[in-house]
Amino acid sequence: MDDDPSRRGQPSNHTIFGVDMAILAGDALFPLGFRHIVSQTPPDLVPETRLLRVIAEIARAVGSTGMAAGQFLDLEGSTNAVDFVQEKKFGEMGQCSAVCGGLLAGASDDEIQQLRIYGQAVGVLYQVVDDILEAKVKKEENEEEKKKSKSYVSVYGVEKAMEVADELRSQAKKELEGLEKYGDKVLPLYSFLDYAADRGFSFTPPV
Repeated sequence: MDDDPSRRGQPSNHTIFGVDMAILAGDALFPLGFRHIVSQTPPDLVPETRLLRVIAEIARAVGSTGMAAGQFLDLEGSTNAVDFVQEKKFGEMGQCSAVCGGLLAGASDDEIQQLRIYGQAVGVLYQVVDDILEAKVKKEENEEEKKKSKSYVSVYGVEKAMEVADELRSQAKKELEGLEKYGDKVLPLYSFLDYAADRGFSFTPPV
């Protein structure tokens, strides 16, 4: 969507195969995901009703009120607040991942809501940290900042983005505190949160 020539250090799909093929690849991968969920989930472990809720959750997260909506607003150059665009583009996917795990495990409605808030915070946090790291690399290498999608860094600057990242981390941890009865089973959620936040920089803002 942003026409970047590379992703994670590798050439982007569309730069090698063209935009048409890249769109078709995305179209093909969505139904493959649903097919895998249905065909690979043991029916004796996960009731059909839970599976249907998972499929509905994924469809909602990527659809016209979720990720696609955020991408549309970003491409359109919308005047919507940056937090709304980021929550739709990235928070929805983190939210969906956390919620689907809870649905498959039979979590209660209250626990699902806690996972929803946790996932959204982590999803946005991950992207905020990505944007901060990218801005720092460009500054160190004296690269010009090209016009890109709306982000906390592009709107408010690195220092404010670091404050936002710290707030998101605290919000996510607060939600996990409500799941402490599950003991060590919650540790992977803490671990991923720390990984999302601590990639290559400290949260202490410059003095």
